[in-house]
Amino acid sequence: MRILGVDPGSAVCGYGVVEGPGARYVTAGTIRCASLAPGPMRLRRIHENLLAIIDEFSPTALSLERHFVATNVQSAFRLGEARAMAMLAAAERGLAMYEYPPNEVKLCVAGHGHADKAQVKYMVRKMLKLDPAIELADDAADALAIALCHLGRGRMPNLVEAIERIRPPAARRSKPKMVPL
Repeated sequence: MRILGVDPGSAVCGYGVVEGPGARYVTAGTIRCASLAPGPMRLRRIHENLLAIIDEFSPTALSLERHFVATNVQSAFRLGEARAMAMLAAAERGLAMYEYPPNEVKLCVAGHGHADKAQVKYMVRKMLKLDPAIELADDAADALAIALCHLGRGRMPNLVEAIERIRPPAARRSKPKMVPL
């Protein structure tokens, strides 16, 4: 299973591809947009680059950090737009998409839901056995952490759906009976 993790941002969008079982580093980097470029041009750049990454590395799924509430409303809007570009790229290429809250990603990778960026980056390097010569931007490390989180947590993305597939059709249609108290 090959996973593309994306750490969305309108100025810098991190991406990282890992492969499992286990955890093998494939690639990572950032998509940088000119700070003076208009919003639509930034979004187009993010979208086109993510499509190119998907086409080149053929992931089976995309994992994304779940949106959090920001104190700056404009920043939250920009982040939401960048997330939408990742979602659109996944949908256009038929990839399954999964979201994880930041604390779950940190817990999965660093063992602590409130780990700082340096701890997450250190553990990503350690888990993937990255050569110290490989330069890793913070946004790329975050994207790799998101992908690693999916490898660790996403092996059975929808247990209920799996159970529904093996249940007999008659059992699927019947509604549970309510027992009076």
